[in-house]
Amino acid sequence: MKKTIWILLDNRIGSRHQAEGIANYLNNEEFNIVNKELSYNVFAGLPNFIRSNTLLGLTASSKEDLKAPFPDIVLSSSRRTAPVARWIKKKHPTTKLFQLMHIGRFGIKDFTAIYTPEHDNYKFTASNIKYTTGSPHFITKEKLSEAYTTWQDKFKDLPKPITAVIIGGAIKKHPFSLENAKELADKVKTLKDKEGGSLLITTSRRTGLEAQNLIMSELEKIPHFAYLWGDTSPNPYLGFLACADDLIVTGDSVSMCCEATSTGKPLRIFTGQNWLTKKHLRFVQTLFEKKYAFDFAENTIQVTSNPLNIAKDISESISSACKDD
Repeated sequence: MKKTIWILLDNRIGSRHQAEGIANYLNNEEFNIVNKELSYNVFAGLPNFIRSNTLLGLTASSKEDLKAPFPDIVLSSSRRTAPVARWIKKKHPTTKLFQLMHIGRFGIKDFTAIYTPEHDNYKFTASNIKYTTGSPHFITKEKLSEAYTTWQDKFKDLPKPITAVIIGGAIKKHPFSLENAKELADKVKTLKDKEGGSLLITTSRRTGLEAQNLIMSELEKIPHFAYLWGDTSPNPYLGFLACADDLIVTGDSVSMCCEATSTGKPLRIFTGQNWLTKKHLRFVQTLFEKKYAFDFAENTIQVTSNPLNIAKDISESISSACKDD
């Protein structure tokens, strides 16, 4: 008989993508997957040790959606959904709880497993805390194949090799300086001067208009396709991952870096100067050490034969933990 699993979906896109990525790999012959969309009120900002195992912080409509019969399994997608998962277990003690990201010191024992990125550098140790390299994401081989079919004609006239340049930007209290933007552009230009080919360039809200303009002015003479922040045409991000021969990603986004590793293509990460947090530097250094990616500051590069896929690993862990029921 299929087990029912509720996916508690936070309204933050990063958390949603992590949970959705894991759900992509859960075998539909084993699980009946039900998405539970959660919306919050002002009390959601309270610490989890105050929210505890209650529905404090949820809107009335979200509370109304959490009714018996309760599921066999809950996948909690963020710190904010953890109290909700614990409330479900209080109502239905046989429910197994699985958590993405650390929840703090309280309520750990309620979870069958808590999957937390090792770069967050939590010092808690418990048998149910599983540290991961990076974070799960929603990219699959099937999605990349579909994107390739959709976008290959758009990029077919670009000379090869095609390098995707995926640019983030400012982190909280860590701006993306014009000096770093110039360094990134210079390194990309040097690479293309050496090997030829073309670029697929995309920026984000965090890049900033000045930095974006500087980068594009430096790279404008290289054959390219650009999708810049504010563009309202269809987003080619998946097409970039699918169609590029190699990738350059800025190290300010764990999710962007992890998504890029899923391609199995050569991946360079740009770290810049006095920009990334200690957490981000720990993360990218792990990618370098394990050969999932290479430092753009160095010249060495090779194809990784072992793409990083934490979503698949976590889905297998959940399936294994539930097999004996």
